[in-house]
Amino acid sequence: MRNTGKPSWIKAQIPQGPNYTHLKSLMRGLNLHTVCEEARCPNIGECWGAGTLTFMILGDVCTRSCGFCHVKTGRGGELDWEEPQRVAEAVGKLAENNAHVKHVVITSVNRDDRNYESACIFAETIRKVREYNPKVKIEVLIPDFKGESSALEQILEARPDVLNHNIETVPRLYRLPQLTPSGKKRSVWPQANYEGSLKLLEESGRYGNKGMLTKSGIMVGLGEEVEELLETLKDLKGVGCDIVTIGQYLQPTHDHLPVTKYYHPMEFESLKTYGENVIGIPHIEAGALVRSSYHAEKQVVKLEGAN
Repeated sequence: MRNTGKPSWIKAQIPQGPNYTHLKSLMRGLNLHTVCEEARCPNIGECWGAGTLTFMILGDVCTRSCGFCHVKTGRGGELDWEEPQRVAEAVGKLAENNAHVKHVVITSVNRDDRNYESACIFAETIRKVREYNPKVKIEVLIPDFKGESSALEQILEARPDVLNHNIETVPRLYRLPQLTPSGKKRSVWPQANYEGSLKLLEESGRYGNKGMLTKSGIMVGLGEEVEELLETLKDLKGVGCDIVTIGQYLQPTHDHLPVTKYYHPMEFESLKTYGENVIGIPHIEAGALVRSSYHAEKQVVKLEGAN
C-alpha cells in the first residue's frame, strides 16, 4: 500500500526573511542557479535563512530524465565558460554577508552531450572559488560523466576538499519502470550505472588529493527493501566512502515517482547506527529532510575532529 499523506515529522521551514531575499537577489544578479530552487529542496527555508546555498552550474536544464528529480529535462544549451568567475564572486559576497560561510557546495546538471567540457568548467569553478576565497572549503557533487575517466581526472586535479557522487537508490530500482500518479511510466535513474558510480567513488578516493573526503547519498521511499539498503551501504563502505547521507524521497509533482513509504525518525536513526557501528562508515547523516548538502560543513568538521 502506498502512503499518500506526509507524516507529522516532515515539516519544512517557509522560505522568508532578509537572508533569503538577499540570496535570491544575489543569484539572479549574477545569472546563477541553485539546486535548492531547481530541485525544490525542502530545506531552502532553513539553509537560505542561515545564509547558505548550493550552487548548480552548467545551466538549469539536465540531459537526463530521472523519475525523482524536479530539475528541467531537455537539450543543454551552450556552456558558459564565464560561470566559474561568477560563482567565485558569489562565494565572496556570501562570505562578506555571513562570516560563518566557510564551506560551499557546488553541483551541476548532467550534460551527457558535453561531459569532458562540463568537467573542465566544474574544475575551473573549483580553482576560481579557491583563488578568490582561499579559506573556504569546497565540496562538489558531481555527475558520473558517463564513465569518462578524463572528465573525472579534471575534477580530481582541481583538488576539491570533498567529492560527492550520489548512488541515489538500490541497484534494482535504477531502471525498473514504475507508474506515476499521472499515468506515466518512469524509472528512478534510467541513464545511470550503479557499478559505474561505485567505480567513480573508489577511483576518487584512491587518486584524489591527500585529505579529500568522498561522499555519497541515498533516497529512501522509492520501493527499496531494508536488506537492499544495507547492501548498498556495504557497497559504499567497500569503495571507501567517508560520508553517506540518507534522506526521505518527496514526490515533486504527479509526473514523478510516487512515495512508497515514509520512514519514521527511529528508522533513520537505526540506519545511521547500523551503518556506522556495524558496517563501519565513518559518518552517516540520516533523516527525513536530509539532502546531499544538508549540514555539509558540520559533517566535515566532525570527521576532522575524529582524526
